[in-house]
Amino acid sequence: MKKPSFGKKSAPAEAEESGYPPPAPAAAPDKGGAPADARLTLAKPGTPVSASAANADTAPGTGALATGALAPGFTVSQTTTVTEQRGLGLSGVTCTPAGTSFWFAGASTAGDRTDYVSLVNTESSAAVVDIKLYGDKGPIDNDAANGITVAPGSSQSILLPTLTKGPVTDLAVHVVARSGRLGAFLHAADGSKGADWIPSSVEPAPTQVLPGLPADTSAARLVVWASPDDDADLKIQLSGKNGWFTPAGNESIHVKAGMVAAVDLGKVTRDEVAGLRLSPSDDKHRTPVVAGVRIDRAGSNGKSDAAWLTGSAPVGARATVADNRAGASTLFLTSTGDAATVHVTASAGSNGGTPVTKDVQVPAGATVAVPAPEPGGLNGSFALTVETASGGPVVAARMLAIPAKDVPMFTVQALRDDRSTIKVPQASQDPGVVQR
Repeated sequence: MKKPSFGKKSAPAEAEESGYPPPAPAAAPDKGGAPADARLTLAKPGTPVSASAANADTAPGTGALATGALAPGFTVSQTTTVTEQRGLGLSGVTCTPAGTSFWFAGASTAGDRTDYVSLVNTESSAAVVDIKLYGDKGPIDNDAANGITVAPGSSQSILLPTLTKGPVTDLAVHVVARSGRLGAFLHAADGSKGADWIPSSVEPAPTQVLPGLPADTSAARLVVWASPDDDADLKIQLSGKNGWFTPAGNESIHVKAGMVAAVDLGKVTRDEVAGLRLSPSDDKHRTPVVAGVRIDRAGSNGKSDAAWLTGSAPVGARATVADNRAGASTLFLTSTGDAATVHVTASAGSNGGTPVTKDVQVPAGATVAVPAPEPGGLNGSFALTVETASGGPVVAARMLAIPAKDVPMFTVQALRDDRSTIKVPQASQDPGVVQR
């Protein structure tokens, strides 16, 4: 989804969209010339642009490309608001680079769930994909999930109920490309109870950190998949304002090899923001796992929305999330190690405004919630960039809350490294190469 420049660093370049799924990050090539069908073009680093995405259920997935000065920090997101009872909720997704392996935990085909995988191929050659599903009894075999061909420049949406041969309450999904590269996304909708994109996880690892639990979480459900190599016994910990602690009644979870286990955590945050960490109960027994947690927020009228969190990597030198709105964005920052200082920068607005930077202190092992700083004279939407200045490492997530029709609609995205810089190998001249 993004093409980095080598050795360059500049202010972040962002693009934003709003519309209906599947995920459709805006096409934003460099000044060398935009395709005729580009929905928008990004012209200046540090100043976002936004446009409406394609509408209707059959809206195609699209891709985004940045080159030259626009490549470092290029970040794309799409936000969708659905006010109809079926699929009700706010859905947000951050574009990811094309790849060959994508993990998701927390999908379902039970009850009113309507979950689907969206495959987007922006490459010049076809991709052949297998969708591997895992439930509480292990792998779920279905020939229809294997050898799916996605033509170059096309997208497909595949309903999970067509792959599971009956309802499965908790699923882990692994999208693997046999050949080619593509983007894979998973959307979950639970009737009138909420909807959102389930973010792709970091690769399976013995420890997983999931940032972004709001203080007013009304319910949380943790879903974990373990590698087929061995069972996993995991400690469940929360990062609160004073550091890591074990929630009473939810101290651990056991996951059988190659299977999925789930546990309802209830109002686990107890009115405080938090991050969640899973780690081996025994450091000598380190089974790789993938984890996701569904969080619900309910209003006083009983109406609710849902979002899904997933195992995330530290923000590193710099990470960016696009499509923030005035008074609607909150940053969750969790230091998984030492106390940290981070720089939080709000870009210019899409229609005007002056960038603003704020320093935030995060105690060791703690989580802090920061209302997003907003550009001076903000007009339009803006991007947020988080840079680790010292300490850490720090994982981060952004909550966008936009109530609609008396529903506390929200969506949460982890901040990912925006590839502001890339290391290149040192090279020197070698005249002898012409003689080889």
